[in-house]
Amino acid sequence: MARAIHGDAEAFAGLYDEFAPRVYRYVAFRVRERADAEDLVQRVFLKVIEALPRYEQRGTPFSAWLFRLAHNALVDFARTGRDHATLEAAAEHRADAPDPSEVAARSADAAALERAIRTLTPDQQAVLACRFYAGLSVAETARVLGRREIAVRSLQFRALATLRRRLGVAADLPDGSLEEWAR
Repeated sequence: MARAIHGDAEAFAGLYDEFAPRVYRYVAFRVRERADAEDLVQRVFLKVIEALPRYEQRGTPFSAWLFRLAHNALVDFARTGRDHATLEAAAEHRADAPDPSEVAARSADAAALERAIRTLTPDQQAVLACRFYAGLSVAETARVLGRREIAVRSLQFRALATLRRRLGVAADLPDGSLEEWAR
């Protein structure tokens, strides 16, 4: 971290390699288009490059600071209200694509989960994004969202309970199902 703060490109590349996939999952959960998620990840790391020389370790983990930047980028993105089609959507059919019936079944499950998640409060969605898509701890999530840890736990509990009810899932919704959907 110290090397990256002092401009070491190799150290920054290590930080990027470690955190970019988690930031991508976090933002992809909140935006509809893959291209938008990729764009937001690049914006977040551009902000990191710009702000890193001023970053001070004051007991807040780097990951919390980074995901706060990602959260702010999502807020800015939501304010612009952009929603557009991608080239990927136009080129959907590929020769190496899986069986269409498998794709349809997984797509229906993912769509049902996405619809259910979109009915949650914005705070509940943000907690799920941090916890299951970005893989942040409760403490890191609390720092990113500016909440207390007990509030994060409560929001997560209520969100999962709501998803169980809406999806008609047994009482033990596996944590991995949310992460699997994010991929």
